[in-house]
Amino acid sequence: MRVGIEASIDASLLGGFAGLELVRVPAEPDRDIAVDFWVAALEPPNQRKQWPWLKDVKAVQGLWAGVDSLRPIIPSGVTLCSARGVHDGPTAEWAVAAVLAMQKYLYFYADLQAKADWAGKSKAEDIYLLSEGAKREPNCPILVEEVADKTVLIVGYGSIGAAVEARLKPFGCKFLRLARTAREGVSAVSALDDLLPLADIVILVTPLTRETRHLINAARIAKMKRGALLVNVGRGGVVETDALVKALNEGRLRAALDVTDPEPLPPEHPLWRAPNLMITPHLTTDTPRFMGRAFVFAAEQAQRFAKGEKLLNIVSGEY
Repeated sequence: MRVGIEASIDASLLGGFAGLELVRVPAEPDRDIAVDFWVAALEPPNQRKQWPWLKDVKAVQGLWAGVDSLRPIIPSGVTLCSARGVHDGPTAEWAVAAVLAMQKYLYFYADLQAKADWAGKSKAEDIYLLSEGAKREPNCPILVEEVADKTVLIVGYGSIGAAVEARLKPFGCKFLRLARTAREGVSAVSALDDLLPLADIVILVTPLTRETRHLINAARIAKMKRGALLVNVGRGGVVETDALVKALNEGRLRAALDVTDPEPLPPEHPLWRAPNLMITPHLTTDTPRFMGRAFVFAAEQAQRFAKGEKLLNIVSGEY
């Protein structure tokens, strides 16, 4: 069986493909390349450049949990699989780190450190006073918040959402869970408007689809508690950016984002300068172990396909 793999991938990652014919695919092919199983390129631009030259493809394995870059180019007759489960750990770690950093106002104190301003700590209470029900404590200013007893709403409760919950649970949080369809302990997405007002922290781990684009819009931001924390580790387009910028500037919300819309975020974009916001440049899974995990899974999938076994993570519809 012929397995197409991007030419730039180091051979040390490909031991799991033993017994299969590996076909190296250049970043910009100039001739037709016949493969049965394609391990899609890591970068969406390369995916779009390579796909038109690939022939006889029967199955495609993406290397990310989301397939929004692949779904538009892969026809319905070709089996498409995501890498669901591969990125759970590092993505969940970032989400938990973001929650803790925002609750402890570390972004604020990092700015004070850069200014060598010890006395500026008193202004941290202004962040606390954004929160619904907060009141000034004249004898003991509130300079950090806690995670314990906070209600966390996880929107898009799949394997990553479960990994986030497992890591946050020891901190004493309470959880609300929401997914595309309801199941035991998990509400359907139709309950979002009812759950948002109950949450102190909202964590988005949803893929980007027609249904989830701007899922968090101006109307839903207005339903959130004043001063609530919005954490997005899913896709930038799930949040209506203009509405988020407005809410941040009005002091109605705090946010931590690893994904934005647009991406990359232009230097002049107002989101960069919004208050009570932490941004990282879409990096949650870019750890030293990412490539190894991704290609172990891709190789297992290719071996399943070669043996005629059922593939994991087959995408039905948009995800």
